[in-house]
Amino acid sequence: MNTTRVEAFQAKIFDFYEKSRRSFPWRSTNDRYAVMVSEVMLQQTQADRVAPRFVRWLERFPDPRSLASASLREVLEEWSGLGYNARGQRLHRAASMIVEQHGGRVPADPAQLIELPGIGAYTSRSILVFADNLDIAAVDTNIRRVLIYELNLPESITPKALLDVAGEVLPKGRSRDWHNALMDYGAMELTGRKTGIAPLTRQSSFKGSRRWYRGALLRELLTSGELSRESVEERYAECPHGIASIVDSLVMESMIEEYGENRMLRIAGESGRGG
Repeated sequence: MNTTRVEAFQAKIFDFYEKSRRSFPWRSTNDRYAVMVSEVMLQQTQADRVAPRFVRWLERFPDPRSLASASLREVLEEWSGLGYNARGQRLHRAASMIVEQHGGRVPADPAQLIELPGIGAYTSRSILVFADNLDIAAVDTNIRRVLIYELNLPESITPKALLDVAGEVLPKGRSRDWHNALMDYGAMELTGRKTGIAPLTRQSSFKGSRRWYRGALLRELLTSGELSRESVEERYAECPHGIASIVDSLVMESMIEEYGENRMLRIAGESGRGG
């Protein structure tokens, strides 16, 4: 890609950003833990919904040690409403690993970050982009769409090839601003509807989905403390996915635990609360 074209693309994106940038609380910090929290929250939840919850989360769990020392119940209570509760659980586990293996400091190496629960290829890079201004490329759905459309790339381009292109057009020393600018341009100006470029994955409908039933059951357990498996299977008898298999999966994932002769259910790690 020739220098003139790259510079023109950079100028276009930065010009939009200068005039129309969005303001979010995670953009005013370079604390690696805070950025990690925001990136996990933003994985499958809209930014406007995340903003107030991000602030509240940091008030309750300001660092990896405070999060690691919390119970799963406390974590899920704070996460409730953000969806995909397993993200909160993984963040909890990641905090424990950070304390145990990294002295309570979020690592500054993508290869170490990706070993943490809930941190995938994109997030292991984006944390360091936004916290450390590291000169590496990170490509999410919005950025993918912008690169494909503005650089006339085929939609079939592989993630690796697209990451290489993203690295080519990255303005050195401005990684944080550049990625924020690309995201804002994709979210506000170059939308999926406008371009017709489909995301690689689509979220399934939520109401009545397996994920919906998982969330409903977890909310009940957070409220009531415990429920018998029998009562759960009666209450959710209409579940088309089989509520018993959903319970089994939550137990297997250590989100909930089953105990006693009456097969009671509760949030995992609640042995001190009775039963």
